[in-house]
Amino acid sequence: MYDTPAEGLPCAPSGFREIQKMALELSKAETAKVIDILKHILELELAGLVRYLHYSFMVFGHNRIPIVAWLRSQAQEAQAHAVTAGEHVTSLGGHPSLKIGPLLETHKHNVDEILREALTHEEESLAEYYRLLELVAGRNIMLEEYARAQIATEEAHVADIGKMLRKPGSIA
Repeated sequence: MYDTPAEGLPCAPSGFREIQKMALELSKAETAKVIDILKHILELELAGLVRYLHYSFMVFGHNRIPIVAWLRSQAQEAQAHAVTAGEHVTSLGGHPSLKIGPLLETHKHNVDEILREALTHEEESLAEYYRLLELVAGRNIMLEEYARAQIATEEAHVADIGKMLRKPGSIA
């Protein structure tokens, strides 16, 4: 992946060569699989951006302001995630997708229905990050750490949406 020799790094720890070797263990076929997963993640995150913005336009009622703010913050986060995924694609020598993941318009716009659709979307994204982690764990530190961080973020989103779908006063 990188051409920098371990001996060319003045502060490289003695085990760096082994770590660098581990990072290079993805074959060309595996790198292609990683790129495909990252492209799909990019598409899902772009769909999330569009989805959350659309949802923010469709919220009405006296709780509109905080819900719209949350939805738009999710849209901004999806954009940032898309940028990162695209950067990883190009770092690996791939070409980022111009596609956007599936955008289902159910015409159901009450907040509970919006949240259920958002939950499905977040779970799909989470599954892709797990696929990425499975492929790179112990073999590419940068992508492994990226996948783990995204999994933590997506799991937090799933938990938040789950709490938002509970009835007020409900513990479980």
